[in-house]
Amino acid sequence: MCGIVGYVGPRAATPIVVNGLQRLEYRGYDSAGIAVVQNGSIEVRREVGKLSNLVNLLAEQPTNGHLAVGHTRWATHGKPSQQNAHPHRDASGEIVVVQNGIVENFRELRESLQAEGFEFQSETDTEVIVFLIALHYAPEGGLAEAVRKALGYLKGPSAIVALTSREPDKLVAARLGNAGGVAIGLGDGESFIASDIPAILEHTRRMIFLEDRQLAVVTRDGAIVQTLDGQAVRPEVHEISWDPISAAKGEYRHFMQKEIFEQARSLTDTIRGRVDFAAGEVYLEDMPLTAERARSFDRAVIVACGTSAYSGLVGKFMLEKIARIPVEVDYGSEFRYRDPIIDERTLIVTITQSGETVDTLAAMEEGRAKGAYLCSIVNVIGSQAARMSDGVIYMHCGPEIGVASTKAFTSSLVDQYLLALFLAQLRDSIGPLARQKLVDDLARLPELAGRLLDADANTVYEDLAERFHRYRNFLYLGRGINYPVALEGALKLKEISYIHAEGYPAGEMKHGPIALIDRDMPVVTLAPQDE
Repeated sequence: MCGIVGYVGPRAATPIVVNGLQRLEYRGYDSAGIAVVQNGSIEVRREVGKLSNLVNLLAEQPTNGHLAVGHTRWATHGKPSQQNAHPHRDASGEIVVVQNGIVENFRELRESLQAEGFEFQSETDTEVIVFLIALHYAPEGGLAEAVRKALGYLKGPSAIVALTSREPDKLVAARLGNAGGVAIGLGDGESFIASDIPAILEHTRRMIFLEDRQLAVVTRDGAIVQTLDGQAVRPEVHEISWDPISAAKGEYRHFMQKEIFEQARSLTDTIRGRVDFAAGEVYLEDMPLTAERARSFDRAVIVACGTSAYSGLVGKFMLEKIARIPVEVDYGSEFRYRDPIIDERTLIVTITQSGETVDTLAAMEEGRAKGAYLCSIVNVIGSQAARMSDGVIYMHCGPEIGVASTKAFTSSLVDQYLLALFLAQLRDSIGPLARQKLVDDLARLPELAGRLLDADANTVYEDLAERFHRYRNFLYLGRGINYPVALEGALKLKEISYIHAEGYPAGEMKHGPIALIDRDMPVVTLAPQDE
């Protein structure tokens, strides 16, 4: 599962789809492919490895059409190979599917389809979907009805896009569970589909996002959305405010470097319009929360994964100190497996940059079923987490392309700070003078971040890297609110440099880690002057 891009309209489809896939390269992949309806038939091109290999193949074997779908794949079922790359075709070559997700019952379905006479050409679970659609295709119902019936057999999350040469004017997209997003871009006489907004943002800012168990028939004129049960849906059209240039590297060597240096601006954008600095008050426009409801909370649970979980550990200190609410922090992947004690007096705060993190979404479903108030801190407008929530705090940090989170991490810290202040206002947990001081501190943050990131004035990072890059083990230490920052520092060193690192509470160093410390293990200590 990885990236999907589709197009239908008057322009040549191939360059639009390939360009969209290139904008999704940051997600990683092992193969890529495209299917184009050309002169009444479907032309498929697939290659293993870099997208440039597919581009070279298309130069040798060009395609020309106005309806296409492309895909970049990370292998889940079947090794990386040309046969396993998407798109996948039925035996007639007239139906094509790309998919993100996992068909959990694909072995049973594969055996059943083989008994019907279908011959599989790949090791993937996606081919099961193609044959199920082919099995149920009928002229009176068309592709949309065949897709609807096929999805009824599947267990597990899937996001798919299908096309057929029998209906050369449409794409059918569907979402089942949480296998990543499906965004439908609405242009002028043309439409787009993508798994991620940056793939199609240069073409349109008007987008529809499919919910779980929804299907869309996409043509040049727009999209008709229904549930998988056939009920008509009137989808909300979102206006995406991201600048397309923000998704390009510009002068930087890579996206992560760019996003590190964008933090002063992204922090400003996160704060902008939410704080009355003169009055010392916070306004969160997408948090419909009354004082009565806020006072009813007897605890909060922050749920997240990876970097966002460490952000949540920092948020625990803020919420407890400022809003005076007891806070637990849990991993999304662990939360629902321990039968947590949740009720209507519980505030659940989820943190997810994409708004599509599967384990976090599953935790939200668990919380909603038990009556908790759901607040999500997300970056992607219209994402599944945002749509599931009672209240949303957007990061407003723009596209984050780098795999290792940077500006989304710091923006999520600010969002939790704002949430703590907002709850403190509603609950009267701190006085106006104390709140004013906290707001004044927040106003200084972007400038301080900018100073730290002034490459001309500050060479300390390069100097430290030159001094320590040969070491293979690091220990990060912090106390109190700095302990989760130490965890995040260790995670970043592991993710980016492939160097082993561990984060520990400073007071616990003598209870185990000290046994491993020698001249070959640098220790990074977070020790600011205040708390």
